[in-house]
Amino acid sequence: QLYRQALCGGVRSQAWAGTYGAVAGCPPEFAEHAKLNVVWGNNATVSNLHVVRGARRAKRAGGRLVVIDPMRCKIAEQADLHLAVLPGTDVLLAWSVATELERSGAFDTAFIADHVLGFDAFMARARQWPVARAAAACGLRESDILTFARWLAEADPLVLAMGNGLERGRNGGSGIRAAIALPALLGRLGKGSGIVLGAGNSFPKTPAKLQRPDLAPPGTRTLVINDVGRHLALEDIDPPLRALFIYNHNPVVVHPDQNRMRRGLARPDVFAVGIELTMTESMAYCDIVLPAATNFEHADLYPSYGHHWLQRAEPVIAPLGEALPNTEIFRRLAARFGFDEPCFKATDAELMDDAVDAADPRLKGLRPSEIPTDRALQMTAADGKPMVLFDNVFPATPSGKIELVSETLAGRWGAAARLPDWQPPRSSHPLMLISPASDKRISSTLGDHAGSRAAPKLHMNPRDAAARNLASGAEVRVWNDLGEVILPLEVTDDVPPGVVASEKGAWLSTSRTGQTISALVSSDQRADLAQGACFNDTAVEVGPA
Repeated sequence: QLYRQALCGGVRSQAWAGTYGAVAGCPPEFAEHAKLNVVWGNNATVSNLHVVRGARRAKRAGGRLVVIDPMRCKIAEQADLHLAVLPGTDVLLAWSVATELERSGAFDTAFIADHVLGFDAFMARARQWPVARAAAACGLRESDILTFARWLAEADPLVLAMGNGLERGRNGGSGIRAAIALPALLGRLGKGSGIVLGAGNSFPKTPAKLQRPDLAPPGTRTLVINDVGRHLALEDIDPPLRALFIYNHNPVVVHPDQNRMRRGLARPDVFAVGIELTMTESMAYCDIVLPAATNFEHADLYPSYGHHWLQRAEPVIAPLGEALPNTEIFRRLAARFGFDEPCFKATDAELMDDAVDAADPRLKGLRPSEIPTDRALQMTAADGKPMVLFDNVFPATPSGKIELVSETLAGRWGAAARLPDWQPPRSSHPLMLISPASDKRISSTLGDHAGSRAAPKLHMNPRDAAARNLASGAEVRVWNDLGEVILPLEVTDDVPPGVVASEKGAWLSTSRTGQTISALVSSDQRADLAQGACFNDTAVEVGPA
């Protein structure tokens, strides 16, 4: 079995579930009416568009927008306040804001007493980071942190939209947990306020019916997806991996420690099969490549990425050539292997109906396979209204409260996960590399299209460029002990001193070293929850190519 969430989404999901439980936060539509929208670690213009339109409308109506991100991305350009935190210091910022809110008397003590567990332990850690100390560690001005705290205290309604940027570092889970604690400490949940997170929990999903964990024999080992490259290259497990099936994935480009992954896939004793739309670098390592059908060629059910609407799609063209949907490929393989359980013969319509509990009132009497294709179905609570924490949905933690101290997380990820914590950076290289999403690709998908074939730029602060005698337009070498990449340089104050940024998902052909920035990311370093990959916690040096 494969634990896949370690590569993306697991840290954020665990941080949310450990604090609020497996419930939905507020819908992104709430952003439109917020007096303050806080977009935190969220390159929303590229990867969370549902929030952007509402935040812009709120600004036109007199609301404010705060963006917290090391890079001045497009949404940050439109912000009333941009807090360019150094990577990995978000937890310190949240602690300092909590300390200032407490000092100013902004906490909702009644709400905390009724609905928050672990307040005293959380604040004991937060008070160690007053504004002045946190500002120095975060690379921020004290006055900006104080302004942010004041605006939080004043804003009602308040909407916090968390992204995936925070999770990709050693302090990722702690940063998310500390940030999503702030609305709770203010009592700003419900009545128009909320946190845009946990959207997947708004759907009546039944994953066990699709994933069928009951079919896995007792004792089946579970491998963490980030470890696959190491297992292949070093043969550090017994029995060793000898076969790999790659689908809906491009591990050579998106996994950390790219060069080790490539060495593992290149082993002659590893049999690899892939399902793909186009010849990615990962498919080049496969012994057999099966042509996949596009999303235009098969039916599917779409339970959102960040919103509360369920949609169904039907194919608009027949699959081209020998292409098949994944479901049909696996049905045929199951038949050849002699697996005769009903689940291996289920049609796509039957799989859709298994994916979601048709008896759930959120489906309004419809079977999932019968949802009209000309509209989306909004997920609502029992009262027929959108699902909103502390309006018609409440925390699903063991205590029934917002758990700032989580025994659930401690039990799963170790005692250190009970409370948010902070690990200072440790590296022999002076610059921190972050990898925001591209507006030309979806991760590495579409990397072979014309607009994605050029190397993405490396963004560097003028102070760092001057210290290295580098200028915009030059090709530079970005390296650490794991690899090196050649990228064109753009000198800009869009990133703070000590930080460089380059878009994720570029294909190997864009760099003349045959490596991309994933080659520089350690697969051995992990986030504080969910064994998450630390893409935004990558130390590098930069010099002339």
